[in-house]
Amino acid sequence: MASSLHFLRPILGFLPEVGAPKVPPSFQEKLMWTAIALLIFFSMYHVTAVGLDPRYAASSDFLQVVTASKLGSLVTTGIGPIVLASIFLQLFMGAKLINVDMKNSEERTEFYGTQKLLAFILCLFEAWAYVVLGKMTVISISLPLIGALAVSTATFLVVLQIALGSIVLLYLDEVVSKYGIGSGISLFIAAGVALAVVGGAIDIFTGDGGIAQIVHEGGAQVVANSILVLLPLIFTILVFLVIVYVEGIRIEVPLAFERARGIGVGFPIKFTYVSNIPVILAFALIANFQLMAAMMVDQHLCVSGVQVPQYLNQTDLATGQNVINPDYLATNACKDGNKSGIDLVNYVGRATGGSGEPATFADGLFYLISPIYRPLGHNYAGYITTLTTQTTPVFHIPEAVHILVYIIFLMAICVVFGQFWVETTNMGPKEVAEQLDASGMQIPGFRRDPRMVASILEKYIPPIVVMGSAFVGLLAALADLTGALGTGTGILLTVGIIYKMYQDIENQNVFASSALASGLLGK
Repeated sequence: MASSLHFLRPILGFLPEVGAPKVPPSFQEKLMWTAIALLIFFSMYHVTAVGLDPRYAASSDFLQVVTASKLGSLVTTGIGPIVLASIFLQLFMGAKLINVDMKNSEERTEFYGTQKLLAFILCLFEAWAYVVLGKMTVISISLPLIGALAVSTATFLVVLQIALGSIVLLYLDEVVSKYGIGSGISLFIAAGVALAVVGGAIDIFTGDGGIAQIVHEGGAQVVANSILVLLPLIFTILVFLVIVYVEGIRIEVPLAFERARGIGVGFPIKFTYVSNIPVILAFALIANFQLMAAMMVDQHLCVSGVQVPQYLNQTDLATGQNVINPDYLATNACKDGNKSGIDLVNYVGRATGGSGEPATFADGLFYLISPIYRPLGHNYAGYITTLTTQTTPVFHIPEAVHILVYIIFLMAICVVFGQFWVETTNMGPKEVAEQLDASGMQIPGFRRDPRMVASILEKYIPPIVVMGSAFVGLLAALADLTGALGTGTGILLTVGIIYKMYQDIENQNVFASSALASGLLGK
């Protein structure tokens, strides 16, 4: 049966592709290509798109750190389109909307080609959405040969620059995957987090209100103030140690070689069996909520004549009559005295932003599942006050409720993505059992049968996927609450990425040693 994506084959043939190496690159060559990819990424990260207001390049927020993006730069959309394309196709596969046999090489090629095509489309759409719907300030461009371009033409050029930046990231990911170490997407995330951690650490010691200034000013509170300023760095180290410890939690299923029964090995099943993939997918999804926020700034969807909910009303002390809460009226374009209709945008999620700042949800449903507030600078006293007293302007949602709902949402979505990733990447009990059987391995005390191995693995893998994915989501949310440098989620992702890269480097050395040993024995 042909793949349901077969009709796209003529189009997919025109997509450029990074060819696989004919000869496996050496470790030094892998390091070189990885360094080149990082250099290009950092270059685009620090280059503002020509025609954009420079204030955008100075803004930064939580989601930009964990999606390897920077608003206003050539990587404004970061890895978002690439990851979102993967999410869409995997969801379509899970819902049986497309039929692809990933064990068939041709159908697998069609699947990844379609994923690339969808990523191209999303690169263009997200670039357009950020610039046009997100109302980013575009200025006219003066070019020697063309003259002063109109703002509309400049907008097109800005969209094109940002879209091409994302497409370059897509191909850099291919280069790193085939010629470098690890995954390009993971590499860019780790690079962005490392940059944030280094920048934050420098600011702690040398920035305004930092250690250098506190020591210079002196006074009786110098030690206490220094400790307060160092809290982000302290929390960063604590979060790092906790994540490293969790990475080491695993169980091992005993295995033996059928032809060498005296030799036993263990098949390790880590507590974080799906690594940090669920968190990456979750925040790629949340990043698109931010894009939606940019689209909803100053927007209204009014339903006139609808009774305003009672909790949006308040009692006028002078007349004793119910009147609409003035905070609600301030953001409601449907107001008409006490008979005002409701603005559905308020319920979905009222967003704020502009003037060079990223758009964020400030109220409504999407605010409840948006990333939690983190301390700005070193103001932990103000941070605690905000968490305990702040409420939203329209629905008066306490920040404590926001935190609770966000943590639950992140845990739940990580479980969904964890389960989904296992099913679509052949990491389930049945697939792993078949791989072990093909390697000539079996569980001691049982006959060699993949169904028997699968039944044993069924007791471990599904529960660990659920618990590990939920715990990773919980850990990411709680780590973010601490205000750690580079965000707690960023540190979580980076530790997993660096550990995976370490494993790849270790494997490279092992293979090199084995080849050398084989050559010596051959002589």
